[in-house]
Amino acid sequence: MLRVALALVLSLMLGLTAQAQTTPDRSATGGAQTLADILARQRGEPVDDSAMRSDTGNPADVAGAAQLGPIGGTSDPEVWRAIRYGSAETRVSAGGEVASVLVQDGGMKWLSWRDGPLRTYGGWLLIGTLGALVLFYLLRGRIRIDEEMTGRTVTRFKAIERFGHWLLAGSFVLLGLTGLVSLFGRIFIAPYLGREVNATLLNASKWIHNNVAWAFIIGLVMIFVMWVVHNIPNRTDLVWLRQFGGIIGKYHPPAKKFNAGQKLIFWSVILFGTSIAVSGVSLLFPYELPLFAKTFAILNDLGLPGLVGMEPLPVMLSPQEEMQFAQGWHAIMAFVLMAIILAHIYIGSVGMEGAYDAMGSGEVDEAWAHQHHSIWLDEMKEAGKDGPQKAHPAE
Repeated sequence: MLRVALALVLSLMLGLTAQAQTTPDRSATGGAQTLADILARQRGEPVDDSAMRSDTGNPADVAGAAQLGPIGGTSDPEVWRAIRYGSAETRVSAGGEVASVLVQDGGMKWLSWRDGPLRTYGGWLLIGTLGALVLFYLLRGRIRIDEEMTGRTVTRFKAIERFGHWLLAGSFVLLGLTGLVSLFGRIFIAPYLGREVNATLLNASKWIHNNVAWAFIIGLVMIFVMWVVHNIPNRTDLVWLRQFGGIIGKYHPPAKKFNAGQKLIFWSVILFGTSIAVSGVSLLFPYELPLFAKTFAILNDLGLPGLVGMEPLPVMLSPQEEMQFAQGWHAIMAFVLMAIILAHIYIGSVGMEGAYDAMGSGEVDEAWAHQHHSIWLDEMKEAGKDGPQKAHPAE
């Protein structure tokens, strides 16, 4: 399963720069591209352009030759071919490494990937997740509290914990919505509300996305610091997973403050959220935080591409390619985390009776705590007689 997931992610990412694995017969054209190559490129198929990459001229070929040749041994087409494929020795007076890239046709590949596989697979992932949750609700219904409500509550989460949770949750919802507007606005908003409305929403979304990102990072750090100690896996989690957490069936396994399902959510948020945050900061400060050339080199050294049947990953990337990979990775991780959070929202709202109270008021009835977190409830009762950890009558 891990190999399949790795292959899928790498394939999606490398769709920006994928090349054909077989070299066609170009003997009739002296290595130049053929009509079949041109038609394949127009269909969006990968084309082997290794012959063109190497056909950039050689002054030694005409040095001392009797026949006429281009001045310096390199013709204009060969010069522009070298510029296109990044093999020309280009120097600029200002702008640094970014400005030295005069031609970067990978932008069209990135645009085709963004408008094609990214939109298609990402959109269907969210729609499929929503559909699965609706179907589950129709089949399972709401998870009710089996015991009679006691009228006594226990503090589930303190105010600072709820603040960190809602800061992270609220900022992620805004980031998700504004990101979806940026990705799908041209096909779902502009045709029906007009381009001006779409442009206005895009400008607002960009401003919100860039600024709310910092709140997301702060919330991510807060919940990690406050809850990491409670989310370390233990043997109790195996029992919870074996019994599907009581979601399927009627038996509710014991759990500490966080059960195995919540721990999976926690680590998903931390790992995917951190990846989203790092790639997002790279996008906020273009060309200043390259991530992928070194990452690809490490993956090649570990042999991971070969493990899933792929060629070594590219380790020489232009600044523009770094940004294209960063945006692609940012979007993939965001789609995966959005799907996970949709399931989390479902359980915390309509999916489970009493679950919202834990993050609403912070107080849950003892019956709810005993059903879903019995070990934690016992620990709270034994912890002390005073303070917010003590069960007290509901107001």
